[in-house]
Amino acid sequence: MKESDVLIVGAGPSGLVLALWLKAFGVNVRIVDAASGPGTTSRALAVQARTLELYRQLDLAQPVIEHGHPIRFFNIWTEGEHRGRIPLGAIGSGLTPYPFFHIFPQDRHEQLLVERLLAAGLAVERERTLTGFDEHGDHVVARIVDAARNEERCAARWIIGCDGARSAVRNVIGVDFPGGTYRQLFYVADIEGDSPALNGELNLDLDESDLLAVFATAPRGRGRLVGTVREDRAEHPEFLAFSDVSQRAIDNLMISVHMVNWFSTYRVHHRVASHFRRGRAFLVGDAGHIHSPAGGQGMNTGIGDAINLAWKLAAVIQNRAPAGLLDSYEAERLPFARRLVDTTDRAFSFLTADGPVAEIVRTGIAPRLMPLIGKLPGAREYLFRTISQTVVHYRDAPLCAGHAGKVHGGDRLPWVQFDGGDNFVPLPKPDWQVHVYGKVQADLVTWCALHGVALRRLDWSEACAAAGLARDAIYLLRPDTYVGLAAPGHAAGPPTVDVLDNYLRANGLTL
Repeated sequence: MKESDVLIVGAGPSGLVLALWLKAFGVNVRIVDAASGPGTTSRALAVQARTLELYRQLDLAQPVIEHGHPIRFFNIWTEGEHRGRIPLGAIGSGLTPYPFFHIFPQDRHEQLLVERLLAAGLAVERERTLTGFDEHGDHVVARIVDAARNEERCAARWIIGCDGARSAVRNVIGVDFPGGTYRQLFYVADIEGDSPALNGELNLDLDESDLLAVFATAPRGRGRLVGTVREDRAEHPEFLAFSDVSQRAIDNLMISVHMVNWFSTYRVHHRVASHFRRGRAFLVGDAGHIHSPAGGQGMNTGIGDAINLAWKLAAVIQNRAPAGLLDSYEAERLPFARRLVDTTDRAFSFLTADGPVAEIVRTGIAPRLMPLIGKLPGAREYLFRTISQTVVHYRDAPLCAGHAGKVHGGDRLPWVQFDGGDNFVPLPKPDWQVHVYGKVQADLVTWCALHGVALRRLDWSEACAAAGLARDAIYLLRPDTYVGLAAPGHAAGPPTVDVLDNYLRANGLTL
């Protein structure tokens, strides 16, 4: 019987990222997938800034940027008229090293991850389907069937369901997946052609009856269309071709299609699992939450799940943390998934609402207001922080403590640029680290050396203050670069290392 520390079921982006991070931590991991190879269609497109920040830790950000395509403008159309062009460009300037919205199609994304995983010494085991598993105290025994219907039994300390909306892992553990399905049938098509809307930018046509979004996948002439299918043709989606979709919005954007590289129809769901963990099984990505494509959040949220869980699994497996640490995965990621589904649900409902009032708002009022709102600095920052997921925090979770300046335990560390670099420079491999902006005390230097923790001292500046950091404070960062502990100075002087010892003791951590 094959044995591993972690068995990952599903090799989409979430499963591949989870495997990469676990390998980086030295965990014995196995990953299986029912498909015969990586995806060949560009399902998810957007790679958000927070994902790029986390990817930087494994030297993945730059390849994604080099082989992807930034979206610099957002165009609004109604019934064939161009109503506004909102500059996006470096919309998040000063907030992150990746202040833009970025397109990197999922087929290329998965291929990059697979190649990196192979370079790390791990191959995805293809055409392997999980049929069930049983928990036995300190491990699970899984049943896996190959393409020839041969069954294998394998053991693992933990099993992770990264196997999508129809997750076999979720079904085995009996976790509910409440939510609903929108009534509209949508299509997605990757095309090549000519149009003012195939200009390397994001274009959205808001019509009385149709909705069409055009996402650029190249500087010109290529894009993904996402739109509605005519209701009279939506009853049997399995028989539909591209020629059957609603043509009105396509005509409005003057799209002349030369080639359809991929076409599919789908229903949009909004569901969140009632739990992300049961016993020795966890749910990651679409296995735990699915929602509308509004804002390009789905894949990025699954990747965030994977990285959040990876370092915690590694710490428990390597006896550097108690098993109770794993409870913080659900405590941190489930509330965020629920908020995200609620937010994308509201946005999607607005875009697809029926009725005369909804149509007036969508085709008359919104196209006039959106370009004006898009010029407001506060609105632009709010939009970027929300979509980029740099606003995600875990302040209310049990693993986070303290605050210094405007930064609380559980926050993403604010980004600050310095001469010749920034404070997001990655460690050789993801790990705990301490940041001080200002003066470092001798006892902290000794403490970090004793615990093998990297200590970064950065010069205090006005940029640090503007980012919300506190001078001379201690910030203990988790391996996913969220702040675990923020310890400010006090009237009697700077913080002492006692606050670090108390944090480790309270959480049972060994660094």
